[in-house]
Amino acid sequence: MLESYLAGLVVCGGIIVAIGAQNAYVLGLAVRRRYHWWSAGLCMSTDLLLLTAGMFGMSALLLAFPGTLAALRWLGVAFLGWLAVQALYRAAVGRAGLAVEQARDTGIARVLLATLAVTVLNPQVYLDTLLLIPSIGAQQDSAVAFVVGAGSASILWFSLLAWGGALLSPWLSRPLAWRCIDGAIGLMMAAIALQLVIAPPAAMA
Repeated sequence: MLESYLAGLVVCGGIIVAIGAQNAYVLGLAVRRRYHWWSAGLCMSTDLLLLTAGMFGMSALLLAFPGTLAALRWLGVAFLGWLAVQALYRAAVGRAGLAVEQARDTGIARVLLATLAVTVLNPQVYLDTLLLIPSIGAQQDSAVAFVVGAGSASILWFSLLAWGGALLSPWLSRPLAWRCIDGAIGLMMAAIALQLVIAPPAAMA
């Protein structure tokens, strides 16, 4: 059982650590200290739900309807493009623009909806949590221990993003640092959207 738990921890940890749209969004909130723990908690919960579903049969349903991933691909491209434009705009207008924007909006409901969207509109999330990780978990002695291990990796990683980003926030409060962070996040979002356009995940090709 311990072996299965460690396998889930290592496999899932290795996959989710790669910087993606979900990670970049949570990190951006953490640096600003804007409902970052709420966003991280939603990411953890979504991962646990999808990993459990993938281990216990949802992957077969996903393979039966390949058109679902294709639709999510283009929705994901549009949403990630919109997030990229927003981040690059913040990078362009600087600290003053951020202050005006924060006073105007970014309530918890909007943050949670954006977190959910950046998660469920990314087809790679389904390929990882419903297909790739469960295919490895199926080879383990204990499916439950594997899911717990994979879930632990998600909890540890998003906790680290939320805590680490907030911890570094005082040192990243200079206008130039804010612009660099937003610029990097915007370019990251744009690159992921472009990758979905020109090179869709293998299961969708």
